[in-house]
Amino acid sequence: MQLLKQLAPDEFSRRLSQGDMPLRIGPYVYNLQSNLPGVAAGIQTLYPDFRLAGRGDFVDYNVALLCRNTVQRLRGEAEFLFDMKAPFDPIPIGQAYAFLEWGMNWCVSLHTNEYLKLHAAVVSRGESAVIMPGTPGAGKSTLCAALGLSGWRILSDEHAMIPPNTTEVVPLCRPVGLKNESIEVIRSFSADAVLGPVSKETHKGVVAHMKADLQPDSHDTKHLQARAMIFPRYARDEPQQLSPRRRTDSFILAAYHSFNYSLLCETGFEAMKTLIENVDCYDLVYHDLDWAIRAMDGLPFLQGEQ
Repeated sequence: MQLLKQLAPDEFSRRLSQGDMPLRIGPYVYNLQSNLPGVAAGIQTLYPDFRLAGRGDFVDYNVALLCRNTVQRLRGEAEFLFDMKAPFDPIPIGQAYAFLEWGMNWCVSLHTNEYLKLHAAVVSRGESAVIMPGTPGAGKSTLCAALGLSGWRILSDEHAMIPPNTTEVVPLCRPVGLKNESIEVIRSFSADAVLGPVSKETHKGVVAHMKADLQPDSHDTKHLQARAMIFPRYARDEPQQLSPRRRTDSFILAAYHSFNYSLLCETGFEAMKTLIENVDCYDLVYHDLDWAIRAMDGLPFLQGEQ
């Protein structure tokens, strides 16, 4: 299958503007469309190694970020469209790339319930995956990005997708969203970080996304076994520690971080029970990324993966 970066520039521009850009992302196909140069530049920067789906392949999500008429152009606005319908209000063109990524997350958050879904980053070493739920500002995305730049594989920055009654996670590798101070933290952490367009004055502040498919197997769709659930929390003035967490407390907090635990009813309860009973649970308090990475590299079940 053809990689996006193998398209000639003119062909890329034509296909994106016409809505003929079907990218394979984990188990799904996203068909992208945009007539905005900033969005086109972001896709070329962050998705060059993603594969294009074939002409006859099923498209799961048709998404677009378009400036659709003269009024929008005069106002400097654009719209996110799902199946050519606008589920959200128009946004400033300068925020368009960030909104494309958020909209792509929204597609999975709202429309896929064949999995138990947690709002969490997922990373792996070898065949062992670690699920990292976190509230906004907890530092999960910053840690996820740093781990990806340190040899870990990023499976997702946003969704832990677990088939019910298993401890497997489904890879859904897309760019890592970084906000405000985290952008410069990651730039300083590694010169290898590839960042896309910077969107300012969003509802989350300044936002940029980091290329996440950094390992040779980044686009492998094989499910991996979750071995741990770690709840990271950035705390500048607290002692750094990786400490075991009670399973009962972990169940409650993981359910809180789930997109569809309540929607799945009994299936959701059993799926969460199976997951929590079979993974090690930890709290991670950190203020130094190098320390946090060493702590995670030292997890007992990973020693055979090194």
